[in-house]
Order: sequence, then C-alpha cells, then structure tokens
Amino acid sequence: MKRFYRLTLSILVVTSIVFLQGCGTSEQEKTTSKTGYRTLEEIKESGTIKIGVFSDKKPFGYVDDKGEYQGYDVYFAKRIAKDLLGDESAVEFVSVEPANRVEYLESGKVDIILANFTVTEERSEKVDFALPYMKVALGVVSKDGSITDVTQLEGQSLIVAKGTTAETYFQENYPEIELQKYDQYTEAFTALLDGRGVALSTDNTEVIAWAMENQGFGVGIESIGNIDTIAPAVQKGNTELLDWLNEEIKTLGNEEFFHKAYDETLLPVYGDAVDKENLVVESGEVK
Repeated sequence: MKRFYRLTLSILVVTSIVFLQGCGTSEQEKTTSKTGYRTLEEIKESGTIKIGVFSDKKPFGYVDDKGEYQGYDVYFAKRIAKDLLGDESAVEFVSVEPANRVEYLESGKVDIILANFTVTEERSEKVDFALPYMKVALGVVSKDGSITDVTQLEGQSLIVAKGTTAETYFQENYPEIELQKYDQYTEAFTALLDGRGVALSTDNTEVIAWAMENQGFGVGIESIGNIDTIAPAVQKGNTELLDWLNEEIKTLGNEEFFHKAYDETLLPVYGDAVDKENLVVESGEVK
C-alpha cells in the first residue's frame, strides 16, 4: 500500500511539473507575441498618454519651482493629450535623459518621446520618427564666449551629455578633442560652471538660452555641423500612433500652432536673440 502511495505521488509530481512547464511556455509565448507598445486604441481606453520629456533642459522641458513641467515640448505634449483624449491634463510626463530616450520607447515606458529628439539615421533604425516640428544645429558655450572656433578645443576638455548629437558629432569629426561626458544636462552645465571643462556643446538653442541666464558665459560658436530636425518618436512598428501623430502635426501646422508655442514658451527667453523662422517647422516639412 505504501509503495502504491509513493508511486501515485511520484506520478502526480511529474505530471504537475510537466503541466507547469507547459503553462510557462504558453505564457512566455504569449508575452513574446505582444507588440511591446500600446496601440492607439489602448491609449484611448486608458485615458492617459505617457510622453517622455526632459526635466532639466530649459526652456524646452523642465520642472519649475512648483514641481510642474514647463517648456516648448511640454506645451506640445499637452496639445497632443487634448486632441487625442479630450483633456490636456491626460498626459503623464515621464522624465528622460538623453541616453535613455530610445530605451524608454523600446521598453514601453513611454508612448511618445518629445525630448528634443534630433532625427538621425542611427536612431531611425531603432525608433519611428514622426514629421519634424523644429530645426536645430549644435552650438558651443564657453566662459565669455572665448571659444569661437573648433580648433581652439584641441587638447582641451569639451563637456557633452551622453547620447546626444553633440557627443556623436565630435567623436566622429574631431576625435582629438577630449570629451567629458555626463548623464544629465544639469550635471554637464554644473561642470562648466565649476571649470571642469573649457566649453560645453549641445543644441544651439539651449546653449543660447543658458548663456543668457548665466553671466560671464557666451556662445562663441552659434552653429556647427548640419542643420538637423527634431521630431516626436514612437516605438518601432507602432504605425497607428505614428500615423495619428503625423496628421496631428499637419493640422497644427495649418493653424500655426508651433509659432504660438514659440511665442508662449521661447520668446520670453530668447527675445531677439533667436529668429523664430530659423527654428520653427510649421508645416511638418523642413523649409
């Protein structure tokens, strides 16, 4: 009787293991088969859209003294939420850093990236970009604007943020320039203030804004490299959301929304220092 009990128990254990392994495989296949992104319908059903923005890149994406997200990209994000979900407060802002923007899309942590995302061929292999809404080049800010030519950076330490076009540009075109890299923009600009590098490079729109708020610094190189475009991005293959975004950008272009966004968020910062027409892409196509 005892032998029969042990045999029955053994059979039950083996059967249970096989059953659980089968269930595990089924769940794994089920997980693998998922797209990894939320569809347009799923976003609508949830009532919230997750948009990645910067929290430390004033005036495009930053958190103010009250803990509220502000800036040009934030202004755009709220309009997306309003047009898609009927309420501009239906957006969940997710703070991102330059180097993790692609990862946040690939992992589904955000539905859209609006963090000053410059369109590049390398990034286009990993994410899908919508139509552009802004143009930008690189700039270089230094003490008193003393760095006016790239050759002055040879043998010096140039500060950049990881995962940015500035990092890529100088690595590919000026390998002799030492790059001092930081994860966050706040860390990078603090390093410049502390004198840990002779200059800092990022989007020219940002270095101009920063120099205007920090006495003793100037943008000696206002434009370097190509004139690139900035666009929203979605996870690779999320065609439905991408198509909706493209139509949204076209519609907003027709009503000159991005000019209004500039006037509301950037004009108070730049004044006459930046020509709006050189920055705004209103029609969804590069002018």
